[in-house]
Amino acid sequence: MNQHQTNADSGLPSHDRRHAGESIAAFSLLTGDDLYLFNEGSHYRLYDKLGAHPCTVDGAAGTYFAVWAPNARQVSVIGDFNHWDKASHPLQPRGESGIWEGFIPRVGQGTIYKYHIMSHFNGYQVDKADPIGFFHERPPRTASVVWPLDYAWGDREWMAERHRRHGLNAPIALYEVHLGSWMRVPEEEHRFLTYRELAPRLAEHVTRLGFTHVELLPVMEHPFYGSWGYQTTGYFAPTSRYGTPQDFMFLIDYLHQHGIGVILDWVPSHFPTDEHGLGYFDGTHLYEHADMRQGIHPDWNSFIFNYGRNEVRSFLLSSALFWLEKYHADGLRVDAVASMLYLDYSRQAGEWVPNQYGGRENLEAIAFLRRFNEEVYKSFPDVQTIAEESTAWPMVSRPNYVGGLGFGLKWDMGWMHDTLEYMSRDPIHRQYHHNLLTFRMLYAFHENFVLPLSHDEVVHGKSSLIGKMPGDDWEKFANLRLLYGYMYTQPGKKLLFMGGEFGQWREWYHEESLDWHLLQYPLHAGLQRWVEDLNQLYRREPALHELDAQPSGFEWVDCNDAPASVLSYLRKAQGTGDLLLIVCNFTPVVRQNYRVGAPRGGYWREVCNSDAHDFGGSGHGNLGGVEAAPIPYHGRPYSLTLTLPPLSVLVFKSGSLGR
Repeated sequence: MNQHQTNADSGLPSHDRRHAGESIAAFSLLTGDDLYLFNEGSHYRLYDKLGAHPCTVDGAAGTYFAVWAPNARQVSVIGDFNHWDKASHPLQPRGESGIWEGFIPRVGQGTIYKYHIMSHFNGYQVDKADPIGFFHERPPRTASVVWPLDYAWGDREWMAERHRRHGLNAPIALYEVHLGSWMRVPEEEHRFLTYRELAPRLAEHVTRLGFTHVELLPVMEHPFYGSWGYQTTGYFAPTSRYGTPQDFMFLIDYLHQHGIGVILDWVPSHFPTDEHGLGYFDGTHLYEHADMRQGIHPDWNSFIFNYGRNEVRSFLLSSALFWLEKYHADGLRVDAVASMLYLDYSRQAGEWVPNQYGGRENLEAIAFLRRFNEEVYKSFPDVQTIAEESTAWPMVSRPNYVGGLGFGLKWDMGWMHDTLEYMSRDPIHRQYHHNLLTFRMLYAFHENFVLPLSHDEVVHGKSSLIGKMPGDDWEKFANLRLLYGYMYTQPGKKLLFMGGEFGQWREWYHEESLDWHLLQYPLHAGLQRWVEDLNQLYRREPALHELDAQPSGFEWVDCNDAPASVLSYLRKAQGTGDLLLIVCNFTPVVRQNYRVGAPRGGYWREVCNSDAHDFGGSGHGNLGGVEAAPIPYHGRPYSLTLTLPPLSVLVFKSGSLGR
């Protein structure tokens, strides 16, 4: 029998004679190499070494504990098993590494615990949750729970093939979800659905709508539910609000088995100041900067990680790889990257510290982000990393070796802001703001973009997406169908926040379920059918995704018809000759005999029309397609004479049969 043997059973053999208060300090999971790599900032699997690990030592079942607290005078494990007695189970320091460790018999799965830390400084004492705890009590309780991560995965087929689903030439349509408010149980005081209850419901909905992935707002444990997960304390634990770690594994496994990828939001930019969390961990600024001009985020009143500290880098990079390895996540979307890149982010003059060259760039954070992407893609080349970066920082989604940050994709916040500003205007004024739609093509291929209509745009008084649209109810829904059609035919991957698929009227509120009852009304049901149709079109037509990141995949036909507020453009596939013509009419006027240039003759089939009756439209269109006439127009040898429905997007395919 191996000396270290994982054992999920928290009990002991009946013949064991050890006392509950006896600690076996000689046992360790840490090798000399582990300590060197950790202190050097290059240990990326800390979750295998630190934290709480149920195991058997010399025939005794118990748990090995290890925690980093270099400025502690004493560290002990306290919990329900020893009546929270801080003198009962002290840990032992491991040389000069700053790690305290020990094995405690008769402690196993389900044991509630914290670390009691006595600092060398100012007599400071505090009870802390485990920074690398795999499970925590349900908030508002704050203790950690001993918990193994055993799980029998059933997603082998997905994992073997997912590299095909994450390339820049693949269709990626993300459905952004907050698990606590997507759907609740009204018959039971509107309680949360558990991870296991969510699995079949979410899989069925996402499959029906045709999204390729879900992107989950942070599931990592967070004490304040109203933070939506962005105030993380448990960087190695899914929130216990919805179940156990295995329950969350089941959710991801279930989605994978139904052909749906899972992207997790991950927050290395800041962490909350809650006493049980990472802040002032051992009586010193251990995880955060000691200089509060660098260690406190002024907008969120939260701590900022010290990216220049080796052990902190090991901690964060281990967290990133943990979700990819242990939970089979298909990618990580990194929140608030801009706040990491700039030392003066949201700070006035005199409130920030320049870098060694006198600049505002956070060199340590830049090095960390590059290392993060290097290690993720080295260990998991078939996943995606996504940056929420709101500035013009160059080459966010370009490889490190050419000077980039190394992300796979970047949110196009400029597209989102410009497009929503344009769409919120009364159509009569849109002709004067045409550049809000056309400007993007000057930079559209500088990065590998995601076009996001995210949760941030439907909160804090900004109104819902349908609420932003001008006009009466019919015009609002026509505008929203137009917005979605425009997004799905523009270069870039797609992201839509939950509730947008059926046009929820009210802003998203994390304490309530989505307004699913709205689907009984024709305009809402029609909008959801439109989203289904767009996802099918996007996935079916290579021209809409194969060259998303290449200029050769897009070509303007006419971007200058501002007086009519009409745009027309081509989308192209690679090497196959597949060609789509898209025409968008941003006014509520039916435009008859509207001529658009075409590069080919023959029949152009109308494969998509947002004004169809089935989607809640008025039914105007082109009777299924149009024959191109040999009349040069827009610098092309052929042209089509079209009927443009009001507030609509039309998609035509060249050479299609079925005339």
